[in-house]
Amino acid sequence: MTLTAWVAAAVFAATYVLIASEKVHRVKAALGGAAIMLLVHATAAGSAFFSQESGVDWNVVFLLLGMMIIVGVLRQTGVFEYLAIWAAKRARGRPFRLMVLLLVITALASALLDNVTTVLLIAPVTFLVCERLALPVAPFLIAEAMASNIGGTATLVGDPPNIIIASRAGLTFNDFLVHLAPLVIVLTAVFIGMCRLLFRKAFRYDPERAAEIMQLDERAAIQDKVMLVQSLSVLGVVIAAFVLHPVLHYEPSVVALLGAGLLVLVTKITTDDALREVEWPTLVFFAGLFVMVGALVETGVITQVSQAAAEATAGRLGVTTMVLLWASAGLSAIVDNIPYVATMSPIVADLAQHVPGDHNVLWWALALGADLGGNATAVGASANVVILGIAERNGARISFWQFTKYGLVVTLVTVALCVPYLWLRYLL
Repeated sequence: MTLTAWVAAAVFAATYVLIASEKVHRVKAALGGAAIMLLVHATAAGSAFFSQESGVDWNVVFLLLGMMIIVGVLRQTGVFEYLAIWAAKRARGRPFRLMVLLLVITALASALLDNVTTVLLIAPVTFLVCERLALPVAPFLIAEAMASNIGGTATLVGDPPNIIIASRAGLTFNDFLVHLAPLVIVLTAVFIGMCRLLFRKAFRYDPERAAEIMQLDERAAIQDKVMLVQSLSVLGVVIAAFVLHPVLHYEPSVVALLGAGLLVLVTKITTDDALREVEWPTLVFFAGLFVMVGALVETGVITQVSQAAAEATAGRLGVTTMVLLWASAGLSAIVDNIPYVATMSPIVADLAQHVPGDHNVLWWALALGADLGGNATAVGASANVVILGIAERNGARISFWQFTKYGLVVTLVTVALCVPYLWLRYLL
């Protein structure tokens, strides 16, 4: 590697340590790291801000911005209070039943939408229902972020890396559904079982609060029925456009921004009120993180690591698949899985031409490793970063290690379960 590549790697590692140690606020660390990358010419303005391969992923940033505005308008209607009371009553005030209900909803929604949109919608409900039942909110938010990453693995539109893989490999929505959805159902069930053990201290049942919840009428929580109808109509159109992305060819970011603009236009909410709900620190953190990871792409660090893993397998399909699965999980825990998959896709395409057997298994290994590996750390996936931002804004701060100590266990178990699935279905 060149001297610049070594410097870029060192800057990224130092920034990551600062984020993990929390000695410096993660937004300050990400912006500082991005500034140094530009200062040492590890990347340049053209690459950092305009390159599809190594720049800020504006699709992610503007998708977040649009959906945050839509969620902000929805919050004004009282619909989240309605859903919180409805969920608590369906669970009869039992904390673990409530978590199961929220996780199943999250996983299913993440398969149809994307995981970031899902956590933006489910987090406000979680805060309200945990407040009603006097439950610690952090375990529920952490579990929901992980469920969104697992559920999003099932479909082409569920996680952004899947869209990149589908484009490069010529795979369809149905391909993902047939090959990954069955495994994701199993992984979701296992994950819910793990939550019973991982978060057992959070499941404190309060009979009095549960009885109070059962007496509430969720319909009374709706504050503005007209705005609710307007908001749900726009949200429905946005969701339909997300699902129909392969047909309509509108990027999710464009759909989210159009939906946000339409909602602000047709409702009586003011622009200031709509923008007040936007998690600006989260958006800035993403921008800084993208610039830093882009510098690793520009200097060839990610490519060298990926190629070294590929060369170590000597063209054997089984070994290549397993190395790709675990290497993808490990690297996606450290860098955002979107630029990682964008960098790795051409390498996998090349490998697929030189290994015997069903080489599509390589694409499934890449998707599973990248998507599930995002659960390992607090910055491994976009949904994790968004959850941390929402929690901090609402006074329930989740630390890097509070998330990561659970994430590492969940990632090890879920990725390990992918091994027999890939071997039995594709390699034997």
